[in-house]
Amino acid sequence: MINRPQPDEYSAFAARYVDLVGNGPIIEILEYLQQMTYNLFLRIDPDKAAYAYADGKWTVKQVVGHITDTERVFAYRALVFSREAIALPGFDQDVYMEKATFNSRSLEDLANEFNTVRESTLYLFKSFTEEQTLQKGIASGNPVSVRALAYMIAGHEMHHIKILKERYL
Repeated sequence: MINRPQPDEYSAFAARYVDLVGNGPIIEILEYLQQMTYNLFLRIDPDKAAYAYADGKWTVKQVVGHITDTERVFAYRALVFSREAIALPGFDQDVYMEKATFNSRSLEDLANEFNTVRESTLYLFKSFTEEQTLQKGIASGNPVSVRALAYMIAGHEMHHIKILKERYL
């Protein structure tokens, strides 16, 4: 069981993601979101995959890829912090996007990648002991616990799904 993190376990910036997540068991929330999000991605009309709602905004494919990239980064941080309390650098989502190839891939391929990454994330978080979920490290200059990262993954996904539904679809 991974309990909800306390506010001192994540940054004020990350609170915007953690606060989106309900109080249920986070593993069950991540499993539910996996199915909901994967199915949403598969239902998006391929003709809308290259759509961006304004100049300089990401395409649908880029948003999907960004959700997956961010989950990988957060899961990696959780793995590292479960083993040792060290500092890891931040990641600049815009720099990552400049080098990403999401627009050259099919939406179905990106959806399948998201689904696979989530499976890996679930295995990782299910493997942690309660003690490991409480361990902290430093990411982007801020302390963060392993369990906070699970909530950040879910909340980050929820944040971007809301944007996809409101501005893209």
